[in-house]
Amino acid sequence: MQQMIDWAAARAQMILDPTVTMLNTGSFGPLPRPVFDRATELRLRLAAGPTDFYVRQASPLLWESRERTASYLDTVPHRLIFTSNVSAAINLVASGLRLSAPGEILMTDHEYGAMVWCWQRAGQRQGLAVRTFPLPTMATEPGEIVAAAIRAITPKTRLLFFSHVLSPTGLVLPAKELCAEARKRGVITVVDGAHAPAMIPLSLNDIGADFYTANLHKWLLAPSGAGFLVIGPGNEDRLQPLHVSWGYYPDKYPLGEITKSVGPDDRDNYGSTPRVRFLEFEGTRDICPWLALPAAIDFQTELGWNNVRTRIAELAAYTRQAIGKTGLRLATPAVPGLHGAMTAFELPQGVNAVKLRKELWDRRIEIPVVERPDRLLLRVSHHFYTTEAEIDRLAEVLPMALDAAMK
Repeated sequence: MQQMIDWAAARAQMILDPTVTMLNTGSFGPLPRPVFDRATELRLRLAAGPTDFYVRQASPLLWESRERTASYLDTVPHRLIFTSNVSAAINLVASGLRLSAPGEILMTDHEYGAMVWCWQRAGQRQGLAVRTFPLPTMATEPGEIVAAAIRAITPKTRLLFFSHVLSPTGLVLPAKELCAEARKRGVITVVDGAHAPAMIPLSLNDIGADFYTANLHKWLLAPSGAGFLVIGPGNEDRLQPLHVSWGYYPDKYPLGEITKSVGPDDRDNYGSTPRVRFLEFEGTRDICPWLALPAAIDFQTELGWNNVRTRIAELAAYTRQAIGKTGLRLATPAVPGLHGAMTAFELPQGVNAVKLRKELWDRRIEIPVVERPDRLLLRVSHHFYTTEAEIDRLAEVLPMALDAAMK
């Protein structure tokens, strides 16, 4: 049952520029004050005594964060590798995983551009082709998406890469079903979950991906620098690290004493496990974003996840109505389960993307104009802190901005 939440009071806890209409959580989430305060407190401790912080203080804090984050994602700590972002996590998999050649890496035609390059490089290094298949982006039910993937998989397919939530349109893909169908065919799955945590209910145990990667600085509203990789059962020893550092040999740690024999998945003295540290440890770095994750989880937990997602759904409906009145065509399905906190609209032919971005920002509206090979899209992010007045402001400005961007 939804509680009555004072959304104005919840918004007041967000650190926001009052002069900007912020409709781009899909790129970077702003910070709630309690999360900013926790990250700042940790950074002050690090600044005041770096050796004490890294050698003595960090280990229990890191393990606590790993446990809390794993519980939130419905996985276990010894499968959770912290990274700086989802791109780093995907690069870790693409660079560290050996696939049998000849063969192919298969992905949808709506993947994030930098990650397409990542897999192209992996294919070149391993003698694998990279192939895309078209998604039904305005599907009316999840089965259409699953059927498209099944048609695309061949005996040559070694790995299926797809986004849980599409960055250009906000379409939510049926990740569990896609992973199950790939598994039946002996195909490894790597999921780009950049937008999924906190936007939609997420159980990584239920999804069953071989490798699931994501950001926590978007919809969870954690500090920049917080991402992760979760390794599925049976894949624990399939990766090599991007960085060879002090986690490479678990029995040769330079600091601290190992007082007992530690198994590969047992907690060690460093806030990790030997198998996690092998992939995660890069040397000296700011781990405060990772350590602040419990504060980010607590912030929206206190609001209530059902309340947050109900509010997101209300704002999505309001966005479809308000922006739809400007004449733009919807590019994200309105079907429950296929959309979340991002709604995209197709822009008219002849619009100059660079000019439109400038026109919108000149009016202090922070929103992405997405360039696809066949069309331009305007993507609206609507988190709980977004207001109807902000969406109305976008609807008011759009006709003038579009007219100016056509000239």
